[in-house]
Amino acid sequence: MRYELHYWPGIQGRGEFVRLALEAASIPYVDVARGAGGVARMQSLLASHGEVHAPFAPPFLKAGTRIVGQTANILLFLGERHGLAPRSDAGRLWTHQLQLTVADLIAEVHDTHHPIASSLYYADQRSEARRRARHFVDERLPKYLGYFERVLAANPRGPRHLVGGSLTYVDLSMFQVIDGLRYAFPQAMRRIARRVSGLGRLHAEVASRPRVAAYLASERRVPHSEDGIFRHYPELDR
Repeated sequence: MRYELHYWPGIQGRGEFVRLALEAASIPYVDVARGAGGVARMQSLLASHGEVHAPFAPPFLKAGTRIVGQTANILLFLGERHGLAPRSDAGRLWTHQLQLTVADLIAEVHDTHHPIASSLYYADQRSEARRRARHFVDERLPKYLGYFERVLAANPRGPRHLVGGSLTYVDLSMFQVIDGLRYAFPQAMRRIARRVSGLGRLHAEVASRPRVAAYLASERRVPHSEDGIFRHYPELDR
């Protein structure tokens, strides 16, 4: 089956977590909104009031007649079907639980630059963003990454993966988290690097995988920018 990924073109955003899974597992897909008329097609599905399982927002994945929304839910769907999740129920639930924790972290990253409302420009909430980012960098960032570092170290199959002994979608998501945080908060990430060195090694290992490396070097990988979730505003990186 050739999947259709629906997400906004020109930004990594939450869609990038899905793209990494599709690329790493060499799963055929079309990034619909990047093609002619793709955004209109995506918006028509969002506005389809007759669709029983209509998604709330991108990203969502179209698999035949099935539509799967929410990043963690899409990865749960793909992981089970394409070898990116453990075979056991317990393993799949643990992987999904970690991915949901990643989703919590991503929401807090977003709120460092949009703490009041997503509908407002960053310039309209700059002072609030500085205050929010200070608490995130000092308190929340070490707490989240420290947790994932402990999960990595406690994996009974070894510290090369967060779950089990082979690559799962949550490893790919953690690569994206570390990559994005290094872009958005380079000073903060340098300060914490030694405390989360296992996550740094995980990032390097994922980036070195042939399919992932080929994707990262291709035009399909949209660069980081100040339009997505991970944004580098120097005044927030103190």
